[in-house]
Amino acid sequence: MNVLSSSSPSHSNCGHWYVRHGICLTCKQKPSLVEESRRFDYLFTGLRLSQEAVFFTKRLTTLISLHTHKKLHLVLDLDNTLVHSVRVSNLSEAEKYLIEGEKPGLKLYQSRIIKVRPFVKDFLREANKLFNMYVYTKGDLLYGKEIAKMIDPDKTYFGDRVITRRESRHTKTLDHVLADERGIVIVDDTVEVWPHHMRNLLKITRYFYFKHNGIDKVSSYAERKRDESKSRGALANLLKYLKDIHNGFFSCDVQEELDSKDVRLLINGPFKPHGC
Repeated sequence: MNVLSSSSPSHSNCGHWYVRHGICLTCKQKPSLVEESRRFDYLFTGLRLSQEAVFFTKRLTTLISLHTHKKLHLVLDLDNTLVHSVRVSNLSEAEKYLIEGEKPGLKLYQSRIIKVRPFVKDFLREANKLFNMYVYTKGDLLYGKEIAKMIDPDKTYFGDRVITRRESRHTKTLDHVLADERGIVIVDDTVEVWPHHMRNLLKITRYFYFKHNGIDKVSSYAERKRDESKSRGALANLLKYLKDIHNGFFSCDVQEELDSKDVRLLINGPFKPHGC
């Protein structure tokens, strides 16, 4: 018997957990397409993980994050949570001054104008000490990456963890996040898009900088040349609450308890923290 061939991975005994561009990364074979595998193109183009690989990777990532880095995972929505964007053609007459020259926190992208919510920079810097962070948007891939680049130009906070409607068109799901649900906090302005993960959800007040249909009778921040408070706004208050959640989760002195603790018991979502 050839000992080398019997002990090496082969097409017949390999589980093909991690496949990229149709080639198993373990045995280098080209397995037949397994329908149960899940795409993770946002991490690496052409990457597919089997159900076993997803389960294993989620658990391993969570254990390393909790025990080694003392971090939970945070999934952040973009539109009306971290930014507000509208079509330039929808700007009111009193807002059109915004397209004249460069202004801090504003960016023109294709046919849209994007405004970053006050306190985002400080929020991300502080939250990064407590959480591994993902962006999850219902926008398309190019839009999601453009905003991620705008708020995290060096990929310090999100890396390539930008999930868009390419992964899930109609609703959002933690199936695409490589961490156990028990260690994930979601922040979103819209509850309904998370039908299966309400218990992980913190609801934040929608950020509107430009004029929009819901408040036509009220002057926008842009029209008044003002903005949401940086020190007393929704993100500043949210950060305080996230720190409380983190402290509550890691309050135990026994490391083994981290293997079973569930952040959802602290959130009891969907929940809207005071001032958020």
